[in-house]
Amino acid sequence: MGFQWLKIINKDPRLDGMDDLSGMEIPLHYIFKLASHAIHLVVFYERSGNFLWHGPLRLRQHMDRKFVPFRKLHFGRYPGAYEKPELLLVSIDDLKVQIPKNPSRFLEEMSHSRFLECRYREARAFFQLYPDDASPDAVEFRKKAKSLLHLAALTLNNLGVKFWLSSGTCLGWYRQCNVIPHSKDVDLGIFIRDYKADIIPAFQNAGLPLKHKFGKVEDSLELSFQGESDVKLDIFFFYEEDDHIWNGGTQAKSGKKFKYLFPKFTLCWTEFVELKVHVPCETLQYVEANYGPEWKVPVKTWDWKSSPFNVQDNGVWPIDEWDNVIQIY
Repeated sequence: MGFQWLKIINKDPRLDGMDDLSGMEIPLHYIFKLASHAIHLVVFYERSGNFLWHGPLRLRQHMDRKFVPFRKLHFGRYPGAYEKPELLLVSIDDLKVQIPKNPSRFLEEMSHSRFLECRYREARAFFQLYPDDASPDAVEFRKKAKSLLHLAALTLNNLGVKFWLSSGTCLGWYRQCNVIPHSKDVDLGIFIRDYKADIIPAFQNAGLPLKHKFGKVEDSLELSFQGESDVKLDIFFFYEEDDHIWNGGTQAKSGKKFKYLFPKFTLCWTEFVELKVHVPCETLQYVEANYGPEWKVPVKTWDWKSSPFNVQDNGVWPIDEWDNVIQIY
């Protein structure tokens, strides 16, 4: 039909992994040009977290950068993750095409679809320095942590509450593409603006009893739920200020309050333990804020009141509030 076309390929991240970084190349984008018109075809692939993914629009050195005005191609410029849409067959100008059954939802997803791939190359280098713990205890903990994270994601997604991997769980994803076996818990973050009173009963109905509730919605709220065996789920609520974001901590026996400061961040999707989840897009700054410049070095002895790089004293809860802000079950 007289079209000129350009194919953009890159490594298939689904084949990337700890054991193989070669990655077969797959088509990510096709651009068809006829006179002054262009058709941009973005190729979606299914990922193991049961979602759809597309790769970035990245030109290689030898490619014609004037083939089309690439700066105007906004869709698919960065890697993206989407829920699988139900498709509807429609007729447009006598041409049968499929469109998402809920176009507004798909378009809304576009604005926050950015996806970060796990850093397999760096994780592999990490394990060469610090061999992975393959003991039965470590394998069992990772299995339970994965199950707990899947259950937490299902529970929060059903409530429409946005969350992300935080603290040690985020560090594990960023540093070694896996759960840190000596961490003993799963850590999630939620903006306090997204808090819902339904969160506690929803987790209890999912079989995760409340272990403790510290703080209050207005200040330093954190929740902890008991998972299988001794694996717990910690949910930290984050508060936004003009130039930073923080979450709080409470020492039960003394009523002491602590504050953990982070630079402002946005949220991106990733795939972790076969799950589509959010992480801070500015992951390095987030991890460095929490763990300092030596975050690449494993630390097995950790005191939440003094070890974090970003911890500050934040006063003491008034004794007349203790019954409300320090609840242990």
